[in-house]
Formats: sequence, C-alpha cells, structure tokens
Amino acid sequence: MSVADRLKDKTLYRTASFIDGAWVQGEGAKPILNPANNEMIAEIGDVGADGARSAIAAAATAFETWKRISPFERSKLLMRWHQLILENAADLAVLITLEMGKTQREAMGEVVYGAAFIEWSAEEAKRIHGETMQPPFPNSRGWTIHQPVGVVACITPWNFPNAMITRKCAPALAAGCTMVIKPAPETPLSALALAELARRAGIPDGVFNVICGDAQVLGPVMTGAPEVKMIGFTGSTAVGKLLMRQAADGVKRVALELGGNAPFIVMDDADIEAAADGVIASKFRVSGQTCVSANRIIVQSGIADRFVAALEARVSKLKPGDGFDGTSDLGPLIHHEAVARVDALVRNARESGARIVTGGKPLVDELGGAFYAPTLIEGGNPTMDLACFEIFGPVASIYRLDTEDEILRLANDTPYGLAAYVYTRDVNRVYRITEGLDYGMIGVNAPMVGSASTPFGGMKESGIGREGGKWGVEEFSELKYVLLGGVEA
Repeated sequence: MSVADRLKDKTLYRTASFIDGAWVQGEGAKPILNPANNEMIAEIGDVGADGARSAIAAAATAFETWKRISPFERSKLLMRWHQLILENAADLAVLITLEMGKTQREAMGEVVYGAAFIEWSAEEAKRIHGETMQPPFPNSRGWTIHQPVGVVACITPWNFPNAMITRKCAPALAAGCTMVIKPAPETPLSALALAELARRAGIPDGVFNVICGDAQVLGPVMTGAPEVKMIGFTGSTAVGKLLMRQAADGVKRVALELGGNAPFIVMDDADIEAAADGVIASKFRVSGQTCVSANRIIVQSGIADRFVAALEARVSKLKPGDGFDGTSDLGPLIHHEAVARVDALVRNARESGARIVTGGKPLVDELGGAFYAPTLIEGGNPTMDLACFEIFGPVASIYRLDTEDEILRLANDTPYGLAAYVYTRDVNRVYRITEGLDYGMIGVNAPMVGSASTPFGGMKESGIGREGGKWGVEEFSELKYVLLGGVEA
C-alpha cells in the first residue's frame, strides 16, 4: 500500500521543502525508508545552502510583520493550526509510523501531545507581559517588556518528528518569532505535513519554513546567518556542542535539549509492581528511543530479586512488530545501524559479566526490519558502555546497591542530567533524593515527566533552557528594561 493510499487527505503527503509559502523540490532524491520493512516511502530533494538562505531571508522579512501582529491574532492562528492537527490526527499518526516506526497507538499519542503545545502556547501568547518597578532614582519609573528574539532556526530529531517541532515552534510563534525548521533526514514527512496545516491555518508566508537537506551544509548556514538570532536543537550532546560553537561567533541564543542517561531508582519501600510497570512505560516507550528513557535501573539490594522477577515477567511478554499491527507493543528501531549499535552495547555488557535475563539479540531476520528483542540485563559494572552511554533501544539494565548514598553517587556519576525517576513511599526520601539528584526533571512514582504546561530540560551536558509552560515561551523573548526619568510627582 502506498503512502497516499493510507491517508484520508492525500495532500498531507508532501515531499518538497516549504519556503516562504511555496513548495520547493530541491536537488537529488534521498530515499526515506520505513524501518519496519526497509521499503521506500518517499524521495526528498535537498534545497542546499541557497535554499537555506532563501528560507532565512523569508523568515527575516516576515518577522517585521509577524512581530507587530496582535498577540490575540497570533493566538487565533495557532488555535486554528491546533484544530487542524487534531482533525487530521489519524493521517499524521500514519506518517509517523511509516517514517520512524512507532506503533499507531504511540503515534496517535504523539500527535495529541504535540498539539497540546500549540494550544498552550496559543493561550500563553495573550499573557506575555512585563512588570512595573520602582527604580532607586528620584522622579523616575521603570518597567520591563518582553519582545520576540527574531528569526529562530530549529533542528529537530527523528524520534518525535511531530511533537519536537510543535514544542519548539508553537512558543516561538506565540512570542512573535519566525521559524526555519530542519527536520531529521530520516523523518521529513511529519514536518512537511505540519507545514501544510500551518498554511491552511492562515499562518502567513515566511513565518513557518521547513527545509530538507544535508545537515553539514544547512547547519552552518543556519548558525552563521546574521538574520538568525537563536538556534533550537534537540539531539545528541556531541552535535549540540558543535552547534553551540558555531553559534558563538554571532553570540546567538541557544536552546539545547541533548542526551540523557536517566537513572530509575527503586528503593526498598517502593511498590514493586508499580515500579516494574513504571520501567516498562519509561524504558520501552518508542522502543527505548527517547532522551528521557530509563537508562540505568538502580535497585536497592533487599528487593532486587523480587523486582527482577517482576520486570522479567513483563519484558518477556512484550511483542515487537510493525507499527500498523494492532497487536504489537514495540515498533522497530530507526534503522539497521541503530540495531547494530544497541547489539554492540549488549555484547559489551555480556563481556563485562552481565547476565542476559531475557532477549539480547537482533530480530532483523525474523521480522524483516530494524527490530531488536525487548531485553533485560542484570549485573555487569557501572563503567561498561551500557551504563555510560545512552542506550536508545529496548534494553533495560539493572544494578544493585545497598544504601541511599551509594545510589545517589551512581545516579549522578554521569555528565548528563536530563531526567531521573525515583520510586519510594517515604516522603523524607522523596525530599532527600530529589534534592540530591543532579537532573532537570525528576519523576517520583511517575514514569514520564513531559507535558505542555510544565518545564522540560536538563542540567550539565543535557542541555540549556526549558521547553513547555510559560518558560518555553520566555525562551523566545528578549527582556527589555525601560527607565523613565523626569517624572513630576
């Protein structure tokens, strides 16, 4: 079945970049493959450096008008975009499953999650305001105002090809910024469908642009253009550091949501069944391909045997398969290179003395796509690759420790600090552990931490800035202070 045949609205299947309200084909034809079966679902042209410069110029021109539009009008346009996304949610979910593999249930959840950022930002657009204050000078008054940063260039990942765009673009548009988005090369179709719906919503030409092509060519144009005032990126820490260096010459603002190495701590007073369910929800969502997935499951020794048994019972029942198969729990990894990388981590863990409780092998031959068996590993050592690097696959590894202090030391022994999870029923432990963890987000007896209304972001090498809530909108604004003197009392 072709992509168009799967869609109710076939015009959402776009394969050209979107620049200044027009569809631009670009050069060449990069194949986009379905990771579940390796079939080609699209060919996408590369707009190159000239295309990137055209998109930036269009965004810079549009900014002069967009920033002056009433926030209430911007809010209405965003709400119309939100409405169109929900009306076309089934088609958008199909595109997500086709290009990155997640199950239809997860894909539909992503569409709704992504739309929530637009709704929240549309409402927040009407609440962007400053403060009045009393300066220390006689006969004077002071106040602050928030103004949009300007043109924002965003580079988004493949694991949430819909929601990572809306999470960045919605607050930026609400604040009065204009956008140039470069989606991941594996998953351009979701971004282009969002552009089509933004056009239908009435968002003016040049305000929302999507460019496809080689990141090594487009990236330096985006970071180097003087018209671009801010860089937004979600992806690996290594690439985030590169973009930060490139943006430094122009002293551009950066918002970086980077890699993670999330600890999932289970204390001896935890509800074991709830904690095991939490690991399944956190670790195996999107086949483990999220930056906030549980990476190291640290269990207090006294309950470790029972916890491993509870988790093994759940992991062994997970069924990988095509995302369109309504009985599958997990989809494929993004491509075969990802399978090889995860398998190398598992093999290294085995060589380090870890025990494979269940799974531990690729399923490429059995299932015909980029599949890896849901895997549970116990033991090994905290210096092995599996413990030190982001797994980004359906592999859960368990480490046993005795004391709270040991657990905190191991949890913090990483350059990353995005998300962490703690399961305990002791409120005193909640305070001690959450205050002791060096992470930007902590779920206590909760396996997921993201929402449109709350701050999302990390510490240390996991990023700079926050997305979501009022903080997400503030990221895209400049705070200006005005001092008025000569006021007669």
